[in-house]
This record gives sequence, structure tokens and C-alpha cells, in this order.
Amino acid sequence: MGQGIEALELVCSPEQQERLMAFIGLLVRWNKAYNLTAVRDPLEMVSKHLLDSLAVLPFLFGDSVLDIGTGAGLPGLPLAIMAPERRFWLLDSNNKKVRFVRQAVLDLGLANVEPVQSRIETYRPGQKFSTIVSRAVAAEEILSAPNAALLANPGRLLLMKGRQPDERIETAGLPSAVVEIHRLGVPFLDVPRHLIEIRSD
Repeated sequence: MGQGIEALELVCSPEQQERLMAFIGLLVRWNKAYNLTAVRDPLEMVSKHLLDSLAVLPFLFGDSVLDIGTGAGLPGLPLAIMAPERRFWLLDSNNKKVRFVRQAVLDLGLANVEPVQSRIETYRPGQKFSTIVSRAVAAEEILSAPNAALLANPGRLLLMKGRQPDERIETAGLPSAVVEIHRLGVPFLDVPRHLIEIRSD
């Protein structure tokens, strides 16, 4: 894991590295009973979940981050460990996954994370977020007008994808948005990863 973090050119304290490893340990343990992820092998979890999540760390913007469809806390929990100066809201509608996230927040001592069980369609937090990130939710769902209204201005919407998306991203919910697509180099992962960055300024 240390090599992967170094390859991403991230600065990671021994305490952060310890928490990241503890997160993988929790994920392995809970996965046996709750089937949180299809990835079973801890080494694969490091590349496919942990390093994949951390590859978007340099793109975070501002001090409030909403992770939509967080599942087992991805990418939100690894990002929260590495960015303690920011506050993170981890949203998912699945009860067992949110229970895991709550337990992980307790076990890892993460004071900057708020797990939320809700569907994106009904989530009304009464605030806007400077970054919205998602690994699992389609662009058009997040960019529908009510959901796009969750993004602050200026703000960043970060959508994590596999292959380079060839469809045009419709940004009707953010009429003045600028779209950029970045290829992500994830250490020890030989499948393509891309990030759609939508900037609202």
C-alpha cells in the first residue's frame, strides 16, 4: 500500500497509513457476513478500492464533500482519512452499507465524517457542498436539477468511471459548468480509470 500511495505522489503520515490499513481490515471482516463488495482479496481491495479512491484526492475542492452512493464508504472513507481538514457526508440508501460506514467511522476515530442513509432523490440537507463525488451513480442522475442544486458555486462534481466516457455529458442542472475528463493512473490496476470533473464557477 505504501508503494501505491508513493506512486500517487501523496503525503501520508504513519497514522494515516495505519487507518487506511485498518479500513481494509474492517472491510475484509464485514464483507464475509454482509457482502459489501464483490472484491474478496485484501490485496485487490488495496488497488481496486483504496488506491482507486485516493487517485481523486488532488481534485477535491473546498471544505465540504458529499459522497453519493458511497456503498462501503468508497471513495469517502479513504479520502476522509487523507483530508482531515475537510468534512465528508457519505450518502447511501442501503441500510447494511451505512451500518458498516458508521462502524468504520467509530473504529477509525474519524471526527470529520457524517454517514447518511437516504436516497439522493429525497436528500435535502439544507446546505450546499463544495465537492460532490461518486463512484457509483450516473452523471444524469446527479445532474438533474434538484440534485445539481446540492453543489456550491464555485464547486466541483467528480464522477469516477472506468473506460473513457464517449457520451456527451449533459449539464442542464449546471448551465455554466465546464467539463473535463482526466485519465487516472491507479497503481497496480491494469484497467482504465477516468474522472469526469465538472466545474461550477
